[in-house]
Amino acid sequence: VSVSRAIKPFAEPGRPPDWFSQKHCASQYSELLETTETPKRKRGEKGEVVETVEDVIVRKLTAERVEELKKIIKETQEKYRQLKKDAELIQAGHMDSRLEELCNEIMMWVISLL
Repeated sequence: VSVSRAIKPFAEPGRPPDWFSQKHCASQYSELLETTETPKRKRGEKGEVVETVEDVIVRKLTAERVEELKKIIKETQEKYRQLKKDAELIQAGHMDSRLEELCNEIMMWVISLL
């Protein structure tokens, strides 16, 4: 229960209400454990740190999230550059015929960010 409550504030929009239920979180975790390759234990000195399945899962999910965030940042930067270019063209008077269309496009983009 504590895990499902703790991660709820980080929900992506559009998730169903039961996404953070205790049962669903348990099934997702179980699936992660089943699909993650168990690290081979090494024989060595006592006190040697051995990577656990949980460590592998955390590393994998962290890498996936980093890639997602990089993609989002890149898309946002590209959109910003396009909007900046459009703003310069508007100020120069070259886009007067498309002002209403551009305004609607910008408003839809802003709404999608919220």
